[in-house]
Amino acid sequence: MHKETLEDLGEKELIYRLGKFMPKNQASDDCALIKTKNDNLLVNNDSLVENVHFNDITICPQDLGWKAVVSNLSDLLSSGSKKTIGITISLILPSKTEWIWVEELYKGINKALKAYGGIILGGDCSKGNQKTISITAFGIQGELELRRNASKTGEIILTTGLHGLSKLGFMIQNKINFDKDVSLDERLISKSIEHFCRPKVYPNFLNNLLKTRPNKKIKRIGCTDSSDGLFQAITDLAIASKCKAIINYDKIPKDQYWPKGDKWDKYYFFGGEDYELVFSLPEKWAKNLSNLDNNINEIGFFTNGEPSIEFKDKNKNKLLKNTPFKHF
Repeated sequence: MHKETLEDLGEKELIYRLGKFMPKNQASDDCALIKTKNDNLLVNNDSLVENVHFNDITICPQDLGWKAVVSNLSDLLSSGSKKTIGITISLILPSKTEWIWVEELYKGINKALKAYGGIILGGDCSKGNQKTISITAFGIQGELELRRNASKTGEIILTTGLHGLSKLGFMIQNKINFDKDVSLDERLISKSIEHFCRPKVYPNFLNNLLKTRPNKKIKRIGCTDSSDGLFQAITDLAIASKCKAIINYDKIPKDQYWPKGDKWDKYYFFGGEDYELVFSLPEKWAKNLSNLDNNINEIGFFTNGEPSIEFKDKNKNKLLKNTPFKHF
């Protein structure tokens, strides 16, 4: 009899099965909601594992510390956190790890916290065969609840920033050879490495949402981040909200020097670790927000149908055959 492995299940099925041990909907978003008498808390945990997410060639320890924090803050923000209280850090390190590596890691962690708020609350250390940085972040739920299952039919799908850059930065850092007919602009190379090593979040995002909200009765919107790629983010919203996503390829924002072709479309949609926000809003709200913030672009809409993604241009549907990032 075949015994199921984590590789057989995949991350989404694993989370689904673990969710059966938790209260209803507790595992439907990246952050857990804890209700208190005063402020409700959002709690998130993210881990970076050596030779899965990083190695000494692709990223220096200070950048790794920054990235470990931002990956958590991105999840908090995509659930509607208005303030980061702080983080705890668990380290698993080989005993031969040099102190300077750990010191530089914490310098990067503190730089990110100084930029975006929060303090180090504590943590734990243990010996292991490979380096693992696991951070738990605590935030305060804001007025708007951002949840994957809150998108609605007829709403406009939007995204912050550009996608694919972190994937390209990772490939450049790994010295992966590109096609001979592709010449990467130096500005694109520099920007991609920065996106991979020092990703950013959008602290003004929630305030801008509230500023442009046409109806104050709206308290919940559909949102997630693109840590696993733009395709996976849209898929997660569609599945959780039980609606179909129609994407307008011509509206997808790309860097002006981003190469053309199917391979580069794959990097764009399936790259991951961009930590951009992907969300949906009623049409009027979407227009108000995109007019206020040039960094936000409309890329499609939700409609009735089986939870899935389609491109408005049917010729682009071949992209959907690609495989998202897998943790197992």
